[in-house]
Amino acid sequence: MSGTLDILLRAEVPEPQTKQFKHKRLSKLCGEDVVFTLRELGFSRVADIKKLHEGEEMEVHILLAGVVEPNLKDPALQAKFGGATPAETVKAMLLPGEIEDLSRAVEKLCGYRANTIEEIKNA
Repeated sequence: MSGTLDILLRAEVPEPQTKQFKHKRLSKLCGEDVVFTLRELGFSRVADIKKLHEGEEMEVHILLAGVVEPNLKDPALQAKFGGATPAETVKAMLLPGEIEDLSRAVEKLCGYRANTIEEIKNA
């Protein structure tokens, strides 16, 4: 076997990553920390979202798939913000830039928008 293959076969298969982000505007509005827990999405899930939702809607659906907490699909949250669907609830609850920031954070957990490789220079 090749050296790189041996290394990969010995590696632990990582669990999906999660990270927490404090939402500044909502925290100020609510008087206490509003924390979003985001998770890494698998390749198939990201591909499905990209295929089904183009443009700005894609960011909303990346967010819906990548937010673990709070449950953005909760009927009580939909009623509070007047959203007929989870996507409409997100758009009513968050400002456009906030949707973009949170969806980018999910994308970073998935390996997008990050420098994941480096070229090896021959000496």
